[in-house]
Amino acid sequence: MIIAVDGPTASGKGTIAKALAAHFGLPHLDTGLLYRAVGRQCALNGGNADDPADALAACAFPDDLLADPELRSEATGGLASRVSVHPGVRQALFERQRAFATRPGGAVLDGRDIGTVIAPEAEAKLFVVASVPARAERRFREMQAAGRAVSLPEIAADLEARDARDRSRAEAPLVAAADAVLLDTSDLDRDAAIAAAIRIVEQAAQGR
Repeated sequence: MIIAVDGPTASGKGTIAKALAAHFGLPHLDTGLLYRAVGRQCALNGGNADDPADALAACAFPDDLLADPELRSEATGGLASRVSVHPGVRQALFERQRAFATRPGGAVLDGRDIGTVIAPEAEAKLFVVASVPARAERRFREMQAAGRAVSLPEIAADLEARDARDRSRAEAPLVAAADAVLLDTSDLDRDAAIAAAIRIVEQAAQGR
């Protein structure tokens, strides 16, 4: 079974996807990490994330970059959003994601275009959302715990800018698949959100 978990930054989709993978015994891929690696590599190369050629060149990042803790920073998240608007970058990473999704037995993938582009045939599709204030507060706490100096208003502004870029890009915009189930985690704690997601997948499996 393929489970697609899409949604904006800090909506809880990554946490939910990991929990679903553990619950159903499936491998998990955080596809956003691939774009973060491209953004990080672009910066390391001294390139411009808004330049299609620089961004495409950064797709040749080494695998060990995926373990770089800097990939989780707000700055790299912004770079990921910027490189992801380039069709060449999305195509370069498409096959890697597609191969993971179609492995025997199924998989769980989270990102922004899993249910619409990477695995439109997924048996279970979730579109995880949350309000900007709720998402900003979560990210603020994460950054504080990691010892990063950030301000709540800056995080909220960054999330809004990222949402606008992701929703308005011509190539694979952030949008819920027509058959995706909406899960709003604004007022849910971690356990409640995971429980709701498991119920959605179980119901999808029963309908197969």
